[in-house]
Formats: sequence, C-alpha cells, structure tokens
Amino acid sequence: MLMTQAPATPRVTRRQHDREIVALAVPAFGALVAEPLFVMADSAIVGHLGTAQLAGLGIASALLTTAVSIFVFLAYATTAAVARRVGAGDLQAAIRQGMDGIWLALLLGAAVIAAVLPTAPALVELFGASDRAAPYATTYLRISALGIPAMLVVLAATGVLRGLQDTKTPLRVAIAGFVANGALNAGLVYGADLGIAGSAWGTVIAQCGMAAVYLTVVVRGARRHGASLRPDAAGIRTSAQAGVPLLVRTLSLRAILMIATAVAARLGDADIAAHQIILSLWSLLAFALDAIAIAGQAIIGRYLGAEDTQGARDACRRMVQWGIAVGVVLGVLVVAARPLFLPLFTSDPVVKDAALPALLVVALSQPICGVVFVLDGVLMGAGDGPYLAWAMVLTLAVFAPLALLVPALGGGLTALWAAMTLMMAVRMLTLWLRSRSGRWIVTGATR
Repeated sequence: MLMTQAPATPRVTRRQHDREIVALAVPAFGALVAEPLFVMADSAIVGHLGTAQLAGLGIASALLTTAVSIFVFLAYATTAAVARRVGAGDLQAAIRQGMDGIWLALLLGAAVIAAVLPTAPALVELFGASDRAAPYATTYLRISALGIPAMLVVLAATGVLRGLQDTKTPLRVAIAGFVANGALNAGLVYGADLGIAGSAWGTVIAQCGMAAVYLTVVVRGARRHGASLRPDAAGIRTSAQAGVPLLVRTLSLRAILMIATAVAARLGDADIAAHQIILSLWSLLAFALDAIAIAGQAIIGRYLGAEDTQGARDACRRMVQWGIAVGVVLGVLVVAARPLFLPLFTSDPVVKDAALPALLVVALSQPICGVVFVLDGVLMGAGDGPYLAWAMVLTLAVFAPLALLVPALGGGLTALWAAMTLMMAVRMLTLWLRSRSGRWIVTGATR
C-alpha cells in the first residue's frame, strides 16, 4: 500500500513560517543596529577633540548617510532578484544576479566619488557649517567619500546573502566592522595624532575590510556554482532598472522626513529639539520592524521563484501578524520607558513637555508601522517596485500639505506627529490594497 504524506495543518504551517521569520529577522536586526553604531563610535571619539570637530563630523555624516541611503535599493532589489532564483532552484543564476548588483554598486560608488571630492566645500557650506566647523567637515567628507564604493558593495552583497536566506553572515561582518572601526579610529585619532582625518581613515579602512569579506564570500559561492564574475552590461542594466522605482520610493520617504524636520524647526527651538529626540527613537523602532521586512523580502522572493503562490500568501499573512504583534509590544515599551527615555537626551522641562504627548502618539502608531514595514518588505520581495514608488509619491503628496498646515493653524509637535501617523496610515492603506489584490503575486525565476 502506498503511503501519502498528510497535508500540513495550519498550526504546523504557522510554526514553519515562524521559524523562518525568526531565523532571518533576528540576525538582520543585529546587523541593522550595528550600522548606526559606526556613527556613534565616531562621535564619541571625535567629540573629545573639540566642539568644532564634532560639529564638522555631524555635517559630514549627515551628507554621507543621505548619499548611502539613496542607494539602499542595491540591497532591496538584489535580495528580491536573488531570492527568486533561489526559489527556482538555480543558484548559479542567483549568484550571477548578485554579481550584477555588486558591479552596479562599484559603478555608482565611483560616480559618487567623482561628484563629492570637488564639491565637498560647497556641500558643507550648503548645510550651513560655521567657519570653524567647515574645514573639519570638508576633510572628513573628502576622506570618507573614498569609502563609498565599499559601502555600496556592502549593501549589494548584503542583498545577495539575504536572497540566499543568509542573514547571519551580515551580522558577523557588521559586528567585526564595528569593532575594527572603533579600534582604528581610536588608534589613528589619538595614537597617530591625525585628528578628525584619522577618524575618517579608520572608517574607510573598516568599510573596505567589510566589503572585502563580503566579496570573498560571494566569489567563493560563484566559483562553487560556476557563476561568472565578469561584469555583464545587460545584467547591470537590468539591476539598475529594477532599482529605479525603489530609488523613487526612497527619495519620497526622505522628502517626508525632511519636511517633518523643517516644520518642527518652524515651531521653535524646544519643538525641534524634542522632534530630534522622537525621530531618533522612531528610527530605532523602525530597525526592529525592518528586520521582519527583510525576512519578508527573502522569504516571499523564494516562494514566488518556486511558483508556490499559496506559500507566499500564507507567509505574507503570518508576517503581517508578526508586524502587528511586534508593533504592539514596541508601543507598550515606549509608554513604559518614557520616564527613563527622555532624561537621557534632555534635562530641559520645556523640551520634555513638548516631547511627551508626541511620544505617546508614536507609541500608538507602532502597530500601524508594523503592518507598513512588513507589507513593504513583502512587495519588495515580490519585485513590485513600480507600485511601491507610486504609493510613496502619493503618500508624499498627502503628507506635505498637511504637515505644512501644522504651524499655519497653530499646531504643535503633537499635531506634526499626528500627521506623521496619518502618513503611515496612508502607506498602510495603499500597501494593504495591493496585498489584497494579489497582483503582486508573479511567479517564476524573474518577474
């Protein structure tokens, strides 16, 4: 008698998805948190050189962070494309796809260097640097710009490994990079007496080391599976085309954050100070939710590549449940920790009074944020970049006039963060409608 395997029960299926999500999301969260620690380590070391040096570092870091965040599509698009190939069972093509993304990163990095080196003083002046801080900012920016190709390679290679369902290697590399960055900065700034230039060189060396480790891992995989390492014009062009919609999405999101900061600045010094505190917390909470989104990119891409539409739907549903649950937990933690959190950043009672009600709005919005981040990751994993671009442009169009009305109508920081919450609600609506339509489900090794 032939024995047939009983179909998995819903409970078993949920457990399988839970194990996948945890296995990918937890290391991804660690790697995400390690990234801002680079800036914190640089700030701690440079801060002891003087106020002008620290101000210069702040301006240069803001410029560098903006430049790199614009190209985050190198990680997102590569993850989705590689995961599809993995799901289709073609590891050779998966790694070849990843190499196209890495070559694109090198080309973009070279272009950024060519643009930044001659314009560094003008960029620093545009950010309103003082006469004392400007030379330090220019020095740090010019040296650190040399590490941008390595930073972009790290993004693309991280996408390759995530697509291969490996988030542990990026975590190990991030930790090693953080330790090396701190040691190099301390040694070059104080041991070699290079000042802020030593901090920049230490960061560049650490970034190049991280890129070298990633390239070693990817090259070994390419040789193991017989994938070509040579640049392929058609493949690079395909990677760039896949990244354009995600670039539009990212620029729209950055515009939203810049508008919010500009509006907060109009409200007064206490409000902008409180806004920066809340924004830093909001960004930290986003890392936890983004880790689930990264798991979603890798898992959904693999299911669609394997032409398992039901698996993709089930995984999407389960990840949304995770997003809501984690959002609720984060919201409760924000409310519970608010008496301890605010004194870490300010002792000014006026700033605290401005921040407290806005902080409660942020706490209440976390379940919404959880759904947004998860569905964002799901649609990225499906390669649904054009819809994500359109949805974010629409969200920007809704948010911008609403935010600009806040000071005109006499609203304060709480009203501004209520507008931010509405912005996230609009994002949730557009993403939910897309997920319900099923139009994102396109199976096969390529979309």
